[in-house]
Amino acid sequence: MSALLTEAFIGSLIFGALTAGIPLLLAGLGEQISEKAGVLNIGLEGMMLFGAYAGFAVAYSYSSFTIGFLAGGLAGLATACLMALLCVVWSMNQIVVGIALTLGAEGLTALLHHFQFSRSYPRLPKAETLPLPGLSELPVVGGALFDRNLLVYLAILLTVFMVWVFNRTQLGLNLQAAGDKPAALDAAGVSVKGTRFAAVLCTGFLGGLGGAYMSMVGGGLFLPFMTGGAGFIAIVLAMLARGHPLWVLIGAVLFGVSLSLATALQVAGVNIPTDVIQMLPFAMVILVLIIFARHSYLPPALGIPYHRGER
Repeated sequence: MSALLTEAFIGSLIFGALTAGIPLLLAGLGEQISEKAGVLNIGLEGMMLFGAYAGFAVAYSYSSFTIGFLAGGLAGLATACLMALLCVVWSMNQIVVGIALTLGAEGLTALLHHFQFSRSYPRLPKAETLPLPGLSELPVVGGALFDRNLLVYLAILLTVFMVWVFNRTQLGLNLQAAGDKPAALDAAGVSVKGTRFAAVLCTGFLGGLGGAYMSMVGGGLFLPFMTGGAGFIAIVLAMLARGHPLWVLIGAVLFGVSLSLATALQVAGVNIPTDVIQMLPFAMVILVLIIFARHSYLPPALGIPYHRGER
């Protein structure tokens, strides 16, 4: 019986860690693109929330997870377009605009949910999974790791792809230059504002996709304020990853473990107060910042609007 409980605990912990970690991974990768280009996207939480609502509402209306994911990504992209217009084109304060977008998203999505669903909280059916032949039959970890929604595999492949883009392509060099030495990028004939604008749009799409995964796959329903600070955790992950996407993946899984610990402990028959479990992710953020904050790297031009001729 003890062995069965141990296997159930491990399987539940891994399954929950990936379920909770994928939204953080997608949003963290998006934030990393934005920060590399010199834009601190504090509005990421709002983009995730818009993505969560739009993804759920569209998937529920059209009975299609694919269309729901697309709607969630586009909702995040539309929000990012507003932020890029205000911060990149009009050079407004990135922190103020980001906070305003997040607060606006919290209020607007709660209002839209109330008008569409009143006081009911409908659920989506369980999302389809794509079991990997052979691997999904492995004991203990097979189903938890290799029988997941397609977006899980795509998010991990995206991490590898971004490693290649950052280190092997001209696009990666342009993003790096936009955050480190925007004047040099401008002198090379590449638009700094265009590079930053595109980077923010990528952040918004990935953040919206992460929010859609949270509501459609993670919970199967939308709740007002359901992101619960996930966007800010993703920002911390991007800052501490020092420009390395693989560290965002590792950090997302670790935070996913802390978020899924309650379910895993319940499966194992251990009762812990809910408040303690809800505190764990934020306690981990504080601990990680204390240990690693001095080793984080931020681009010199991060958060600074670029004006041609200034150095």
